[in-house]
Amino acid sequence: MKTKISLLFTLLFTFTMFANVSQIERDALVKFYKSTNGVNWKITWNLSQPVSNWYGVKVLDDKVVSIVLSDNNLEGIIPNDILNLIHLQELDLHKNKLSGSIPDLIGGLNKIKILDLSFNHLTGTIPTSICSMNDLIELKLYMNEFSGSLPQEIGSLKNLEILSLFNNDLEGQIPDSFYELTALKIVLLNSNKLSGHLSSGVNKLVALENLSLFDNKMDGAIPVTLEKLNNLKEMNISYNGFVGKVSKNLAKLDTLNMTMLNEEGLAILLKVNADRNTAIVSED
Repeated sequence: MKTKISLLFTLLFTFTMFANVSQIERDALVKFYKSTNGVNWKITWNLSQPVSNWYGVKVLDDKVVSIVLSDNNLEGIIPNDILNLIHLQELDLHKNKLSGSIPDLIGGLNKIKILDLSFNHLTGTIPTSICSMNDLIELKLYMNEFSGSLPQEIGSLKNLEILSLFNNDLEGQIPDSFYELTALKIVLLNSNKLSGHLSSGVNKLVALENLSLFDNKMDGAIPVTLEKLNNLKEMNISYNGFVGKVSKNLAKLDTLNMTMLNEEGLAILLKVNADRNTAIVSED
């Protein structure tokens, strides 16, 4: 009898310890921990403790809503099991040693507001499913090894304010739908292999404060509609193949003085014409 009571007590105690999240979510976290070499993290998890006690994990109303494990020596891949954390609002794995690709169906985590996988060794393309994250405010994937083009459906992210994808191997043109992201404040696409024109529709990005496209392969005329972005405080479109005219005030926003590259790959300094308050590409 005592043995049965003791066993019942043990089971009840165990259930109480882990009752703060569902078993599915706990299992997903454990698999994530093992997949990213958790025993060698800077700050590890004690798997015998309640999930709410685990470093970097926030639990609200018995649901895992946030994982922040930046600069914690995570190494390995992001397992598909993370897709079971359906209540997640923030996933920050910045500055680790993660490799492999982003799970294709990550867009199923459609409550996420902040997704930061920057400064890792991630490869592959940016999953189209990310465009299903309707609540997404910050998307930071910079300093990885992503290739391919920007998802054509990126314009679906109507709440997106920060898009930071610099220092990758992204190529192709900026999708037309990109110019529908009217909430965007910061766009950092520099140091990729993007090509094509900057659309005159850029004036739709009415909240834009910082635009960085430098060190790509873009060309064509610099759209005069850039001048309509009244909130633009910082811009860098240098080291592309842009040509044409811009206002002197717009030229001043470019921290590299509108330095372009000609067909021979030689640097061409954009010359400001003070009389006409414009800037033109010149090889003088």
